[in-house]
Amino acid sequence: MVSLWYPAVAAPGARVPYTTAAVSARIIAAEGLPLPPDLLATVRTSARRDVPVRPVARGWPLVVLSPGFSLSRESLTGLAEDLASRGYVVAGVDHPYEAWGVEFPDGRVADCLACELSVPDTAARLIEGRAADVAFLLDRLTGPRPAWQGARFIDPTRIGMVGHSIGGASATHALRADRRIDAAVNLDGTLFLPIPAGAVTKPFLLIGSDRPTDASWLRDWPGLTGWKRWLTVTGSGHLSFTDRPILGAQLGMDPGVIPADRQMLVTREYVAAFLDQHLRHRPRPLLAAPNEAYPEVLFCDAAA
Repeated sequence: MVSLWYPAVAAPGARVPYTTAAVSARIIAAEGLPLPPDLLATVRTSARRDVPVRPVARGWPLVVLSPGFSLSRESLTGLAEDLASRGYVVAGVDHPYEAWGVEFPDGRVADCLACELSVPDTAARLIEGRAADVAFLLDRLTGPRPAWQGARFIDPTRIGMVGHSIGGASATHALRADRRIDAAVNLDGTLFLPIPAGAVTKPFLLIGSDRPTDASWLRDWPGLTGWKRWLTVTGSGHLSFTDRPILGAQLGMDPGVIPADRQMLVTREYVAAFLDQHLRHRPRPLLAAPNEAYPEVLFCDAAA
């Protein structure tokens, strides 16, 4: 299952629900929250359903989003909507059996069977499977028989991938494995599949939470030979790069050191700057050095 956000023609359309009632119920049950099961299905979004794509001569760049383990594609809605407003087609991907719930149009729901696995190489298998999912998606969006009628407005020569947690590790692997992907962002994802030295020569951005340094990042960083940045967001946690803090704040939950709306802003601005620079070739000073407007963002290594 895939959700597509995109620059749209101004036209009436029904607001898109954040998720379905069935998926909402599974998320709330899995988290053990004392909330109405369908609560997430009532969350307002900024997108409208089936509005025509705004035409553009060259085509819009495409960004694929892959969520963290047990999370569904709606968990990155805040980032997806922002990127679409900046002129990107955004494809949020669900990976069935890896999320608490993925609902299909006929009402079937795939539960998280992978959550029950405990074999040593589970993470590596998931990453390889997700990369295959994304390759299939790119075939269906940019191939000769696209599955979406708006696909003619996608520029297949400008494709990026952004992932959170294991989705970030998958973005890293897909960048290496799929020649169509030009740049990738890993949001706090451990690199369970080691990157051989020199295997990644394309632009790559690591954004980490405020926790002990990930050993896999230290291991693989020297071997990344293309443009690269490693940023850490002070006061953030592993789920800070998703919609979780924004939703939690509305329920009165403590967002932690960094306010939820501030964290969302930081994620949006730095991801957009990276994609603008490497898919649109527009220099973004935000990526060059620490910025006084974002003192919580630390440059761990700015070497190219």
